[in-house]
Amino acid sequence: MLQRLAATQRRPAAAPLAAAVRCISSGSVDITVPLNFWAGRRRTSKEKCNKENVYEPATGRVLCHLEPCGAVEVDEAVESAKSAFGHWSKMSGMERARIMIEAAHIIESRRENIAEMEVVNNGKSITEARLDVDSARLCIEYYAGLACTLAGQHIQLPGGSFAYTRREPLGVCVGIGAWNYPFQIAAWKSAPALACGNSMVFKPSPVTPVTAVMLAEIYAEAGAPEGLLNVVQGGQETGSLLCHHPDVAKVSFTGSVSTGKKIMEMASKGVKPVTLELGGKSPLLIFQDSDLENAVRGALMANFLSQGQVCSNGTRVFVQKNILPEFVEEVVKRTQAIEIGDPLLESTRMGALVNQPHLEKGATVLCGGEPFVPSDHKLRGGYYMTPCVLGDCTDEMTCVKEEIFGPVMSVLSFETEEEVLHRANNTTMGLAAGVFTRDVMRAHRVVGHLKAGSCFINNYNITPVEVPFGGFKMSGIGRENGQVTVEHYSQLKTVFVEMGDVDCLF
Repeated sequence: MLQRLAATQRRPAAAPLAAAVRCISSGSVDITVPLNFWAGRRRTSKEKCNKENVYEPATGRVLCHLEPCGAVEVDEAVESAKSAFGHWSKMSGMERARIMIEAAHIIESRRENIAEMEVVNNGKSITEARLDVDSARLCIEYYAGLACTLAGQHIQLPGGSFAYTRREPLGVCVGIGAWNYPFQIAAWKSAPALACGNSMVFKPSPVTPVTAVMLAEIYAEAGAPEGLLNVVQGGQETGSLLCHHPDVAKVSFTGSVSTGKKIMEMASKGVKPVTLELGGKSPLLIFQDSDLENAVRGALMANFLSQGQVCSNGTRVFVQKNILPEFVEEVVKRTQAIEIGDPLLESTRMGALVNQPHLEKGATVLCGGEPFVPSDHKLRGGYYMTPCVLGDCTDEMTCVKEEIFGPVMSVLSFETEEEVLHRANNTTMGLAAGVFTRDVMRAHRVVGHLKAGSCFINNYNITPVEVPFGGFKMSGIGRENGQVTVEHYSQLKTVFVEMGDVDCLF
């Protein structure tokens, strides 16, 4: 690992980042500086509580120690964001865009460094981590372009009077991230918020605290005012403090349905708008006229991306009865060929699950996934399991009804379009869905009936930043990405202008 991490030195890096990581004799990464960040620099928590261990998924070793933020730290971070908001909100869209584009350029220049740190903290393969970094950069570039376009309407009224609307920032926004896409989610939440003139306090998952602070440093290096993006570490208590804080104007959360409900309840006490990107139990419908090779590829992408730890994964794979044996044979063969192991190796296609509890949950609930022990002795403490395909599944099975968030594919059989649509929609969640067919009329007809926020035709799990992403039903509220997100990070003001005398009724 020491040789692989040495590659990061070939990329330019800011001084704080270089100081944060050092290679030790065992050949692993050791993170030694604070992971909290506000008012322009890293901060140490004043909380008296015990530090929490953060583990490297690939090896199972302690990667660093988390310092949770309490009320004092949250207040300081929010105050820092308030101060930055006063300056940032008065800048023109072009001025904000210039800083955001510079941040995107810095991310591009450090792509490999950020991706490797994401792998070390999250466990996913380096190939996927690079794509996550690219998505973060593209998101910032996209919203930099929209920062200059925020505009309202002009409405002509009787007698020469008129009204106009203007889009204004909300203030201090809070982002709460998940552990499956740590750096990408920090960018997906901060980019639209900042483009609209807001500032942000971001809380990463306590399982993956390392890379969000890198993004905060990058914004600062790009010329953003101190406090524009702040990072506070911690778990449920820290999140609660942020949601209840009187100076927070909005909360955006990515995570489980159960936690999303709690956040919505807390935010409602201050009548704060929320964006919730929650769980899914998404259906993938494969009709008998589909290109079988492409359908198998789609099913693999829909289930095993990021070790199966993706909220939009199409884990309920409905295959039309006539092609079921052929599909199962091919998908099992391809699944067994997936290379598992060291996530920093180019050849690896499935890295480690994010932590030990997740491995234990998967090993018992996934009904067939087995712990995997890599041959490299340095990785034998890591959290690996073999991807699993379950056949002969029924709608009542636990693996079909509940979100597992692991590398398991449940294959179900169906006969008619009407039948599979009813079964596909028979869930409280509606994040995503996929359809594989050569019949273009069927494809659009089926998509029109699927109750899901993101639908894929002959593809799966692509998330370009130009288009909205989010769910129906209990899968969430609001959207990430796309132009519509501007509406979620701004508020509309209407101004009436009288050009004559007041028409008084008294």
